[in-house]
Amino acid sequence: MPTPLDTAIARLDELGRISDSPHHLVRTFLSPASRLAAVEILRWMASLGMEISHAADGTVRGILAGSSPRNAPLLLGSHLDTVIAAGKYDGALGIIAALAALETLQQEKIILPFPIHLLAFSDEEGTRFQTTYLGSRSIIGPLDPDTLAAKDAEGVTIATAIAHQGWHEESTTICYAPGECRGYVELHIEQGRVLEEAGEPTCVVSAIAGQTRLTATLTGRADHAGTTPMPLRRDALTGAAECILAAESLATSTPPLVITVGKIHLHPGASNSIPQTVTFTIDLRHPDDITRANALAELHHTCTRISEKRHLTLHWQPIQNNPSTSCDPALTAALLASLTAVTGSHRLLASGAGHDGVVISKICPIAMLFIRCRDGLSHHPDEYATPADIGTGIQILTHFLKSLAPSHWGQSLRSLDFNIFDF
Repeated sequence: MPTPLDTAIARLDELGRISDSPHHLVRTFLSPASRLAAVEILRWMASLGMEISHAADGTVRGILAGSSPRNAPLLLGSHLDTVIAAGKYDGALGIIAALAALETLQQEKIILPFPIHLLAFSDEEGTRFQTTYLGSRSIIGPLDPDTLAAKDAEGVTIATAIAHQGWHEESTTICYAPGECRGYVELHIEQGRVLEEAGEPTCVVSAIAGQTRLTATLTGRADHAGTTPMPLRRDALTGAAECILAAESLATSTPPLVITVGKIHLHPGASNSIPQTVTFTIDLRHPDDITRANALAELHHTCTRISEKRHLTLHWQPIQNNPSTSCDPALTAALLASLTAVTGSHRLLASGAGHDGVVISKICPIAMLFIRCRDGLSHHPDEYATPADIGTGIQILTHFLKSLAPSHWGQSLRSLDFNIFDF
């Protein structure tokens, strides 16, 4: 008989084969592959005796009632969508590991005193519409008009996609009000190299970094590359290069600040013309909002000084500003106690990547568990977590859930300075 870990690995492989492309893994919001993946997840939920349902936007849910179905539920889960040319662990692992932990509880005949709601969100990555967290945002309330008006590459709006491509057959509204849930816990690959460098398989997340996205445009003058002396040039590209290096220097001197320039567009873009206009993106992240704001102001000041020195004009256009999200102290303490019990480690790590917990923190406490991934690689076909590390993550999640069962309350409350009913 396969173990829950064996089943989890097989399910990861199965989901990894469900793709909208024959060449690489990709599942986007309301795509055919997204629907197929959701159907499989529902089948696995049903095999555990969970009450299953789905929303029109493709998010699916399984409910284990527990011994007291009217008590506030604990939410588990992650997202089922992917980026383009993805790996098979980002998102899917959190759903499948939660299923494995619940299967272990059932095998050991442990019943929790409240319901467990396992959620597989239809969209976290924002690959299709460049608008993230559509699945988790939908469970805390209706999407706002600006979001519904966002368009994909074919000009289809989110509202139109849900209306015409949504999973309406036997759908239901999946929604939670503030204070309705006990908390939300998600297992996820780290998507970084800290755990690998430390030689540790897992850690608990302390916070999710705040993020600022913007575009910077430097404008100079297009001139002939052969006839314009260097001192007379107003080269927007060299100015942009100096700004980008300044951003790198600022981030290097202010850990754990990270700044990324991921996209550059220049005009006129000819080999024999001096660039007149350069627009580049800036992605700036830090777990402390004050530090992030100060770093952003410093970078703006530096880029302004560079542009003035080079006789360029600077246009600074903010696009997105997400505050940092702290994980709940009580829920994190419980998860950290399980980490220590299983591995002996007590490591906390801030997440530089965004997760559905950013949204769900608006309605309930959140906590996260990270699993080591090889070379810190993610959003890539070579993304990989070992079965041993996945097994450790499932053990920790199982231990955490067991600690909330009546037979374990005494030990839990002796070792931790909080009460289960506080979160």
